[in-house]
Amino acid sequence: MKDAGTGTKRINLALQGGGAHGAFTWGVLDRLLEEERLEIAAISGTSAGALNAAALKAGMIHGGREGAKAELDWLWSQVGAVNDPALSDWLAALGPSAPAMAKALEYSPGWQVADGIMRMMSPYAYGPLVRNPLERIVERFDYDAVCGAGGPELHVCATNVRSGKVRVFTGAEISTPAILASACLPTLFQAVEIDGEAYWDGGYTGNPALFPLYAPHLPDDLLVVNINPLYREALPRDPQAIQNRINEISFNSSLLRDLRAINFVKRLIAGGRMPEGAMKDVLVHMIADDGLMNRLSVATKIVPNPVVLARLKAAGRAGAAAFLETHWDDIGARGTVDLQAMFG
Repeated sequence: MKDAGTGTKRINLALQGGGAHGAFTWGVLDRLLEEERLEIAAISGTSAGALNAAALKAGMIHGGREGAKAELDWLWSQVGAVNDPALSDWLAALGPSAPAMAKALEYSPGWQVADGIMRMMSPYAYGPLVRNPLERIVERFDYDAVCGAGGPELHVCATNVRSGKVRVFTGAEISTPAILASACLPTLFQAVEIDGEAYWDGGYTGNPALFPLYAPHLPDDLLVVNINPLYREALPRDPQAIQNRINEISFNSSLLRDLRAINFVKRLIAGGRMPEGAMKDVLVHMIADDGLMNRLSVATKIVPNPVVLARLKAAGRAGAAAFLETHWDDIGARGTVDLQAMFG
């Protein structure tokens, strides 16, 4: 569905999961919401992406764009970010860099012990006493708004443990358990049971799933907010770097699969080998900061730090601002991700 030519452009969002690195997406959304000419038609989100999506929609239903920004601020204040502008600026000016914080955390004795426990012990050994810390946040969302017909369509992705397939929760299916399932890391938390099925983090099978955004009534433009680096120049050699890269590859595999499928369909359409209108010609865009994400680690995904969160938000805002400035005219006209080069 192309832009109707009213001056307003419509776009779908695909929000990756990546733990506390989802603060980058917070910054992206914060800036996109300031663009009055841009309408968010639908969102597919996984893990932190699902939390960001639910907060945006609930806030938008109650207070429009400013309500969505406020709800996102509330969400991340609960996670651990500092939202007072003066204090946040002070931290940004005087605190160590985000990469320095990442290294300090990654090699701290506390993290080393916690990481070892996660590798050696099952979360089922803890019994029912260990509660996902996100639960107290997620259960406070207004699900009448999150599941309602107004605002962007919302899709939340989780992984069915038994079948290994992606499950997309939509509309009235979205609930506290569904969002917790989408963010359920199996080394940290017991699987979330929903209607007799067990679910883990959606990042393994749909990070996020793109196919819900192919519906004919939705716009052709799909903006991926990527928070797991697609490429790393340096070969990981120490145990922490190796584990971190394994995590990134795992959480990017489903996205790359979906982008490859889009590229295949676009080639068929361009070559006249598919009847017009048989499949959607998706226009793919992406906002990412691989430079920053390459300097962070799995430790900063799991342990939120106010300095890192503040810098991730700032980087997200900067990335969104650059996208809008550079590619506004491309929205509704052409994709800005070179899929042929990516999969050539």
